[in-house]
This record gives sequence, structure tokens and C-alpha cells, in this order.
Amino acid sequence: MTPARFAAIYAALTAAHEVADHWVQIDDQAVNKGQRTRNGAVACAEHVITYTATQAAALAAVQRVTGMRLSWKRAALGLAISAGTHYIADRQGGHWRDEKPRGIVRLAAATGHAGWLKRDPNAGYLMDQAWHKGWIFVAALVAASAGETS
Repeated sequence: MTPARFAAIYAALTAAHEVADHWVQIDDQAVNKGQRTRNGAVACAEHVITYTATQAAALAAVQRVTGMRLSWKRAALGLAISAGTHYIADRQGGHWRDEKPRGIVRLAAATGHAGWLKRDPNAGYLMDQAWHKGWIFVAALVAASAGETS
């Protein structure tokens, strides 16, 4: 893996994340994805499908424009990491201040962030985005780690 290869893949996945999370995701998905219902699970899955498709399109664009050849097995694994961790986080949506937190909210509280989550109305969104971008970093490492193959 070269630094340029990793940087290109990380930049593509991160840019696609911003587009997919803020432009591609429709309001119904954003509002419902955190509901503890079947409808919430479906809304979240629909969002993650379009999110992952947006990231895949960004990787394809990088490959096409730069001539960098990606291992699509490694890229698919990286996309799966990004998608899976995105779904986990987004199922928390709207529950950052619950009395009985779950998942990553519990993790945030256990690592000393409970007060911030309750005090700052932006803390949940910032923790969510930090979670996504941290996992995008891991996904980019995985996707960039293969040699120059097709």
C-alpha cells in the first residue's frame, strides 16, 4: 500500500460519506432509522444501501480517473465494514439522550461522555460522525491494503 493509494481511497470514502449522509439520505430515512420498530430497521437499511452505493461509486470514480487498480474483494470488504458500522450507529438515531442508552451511546457514556451527550445538543451528531469517520479510516486501510490487482 502506498500513502497516495490510501489517501485517495480514504478521501473518496469520506467525501462519499458526506454526500450520502447529507444529500442522498431522504428525510423519511433520517427521521425513522432510529425507531425501535421494523419500519426503523427498514429505513436504516435503505439508507445504508444508498450510502454504500455512493461509496462504491466514489471508489469506481477514483479507479477510472486515476488509473489506480483496486482489488474489488478488498474494496468490498472495506465497504462492508463501512456499511455495517454505519448501520449500527444509525440505529441509535434519536436515542442519544435516552434514559436507557444502547450500543454506541452506552460506549460513549462508558468512556466519559455521558455529561456532554446530555448537555450539548450537537454532541450526539458529532459522536455519530466521529464514529463513522473512524470506521471509514479502517475501511480505507482494508480497501487500500491489496496490491495492484483488478
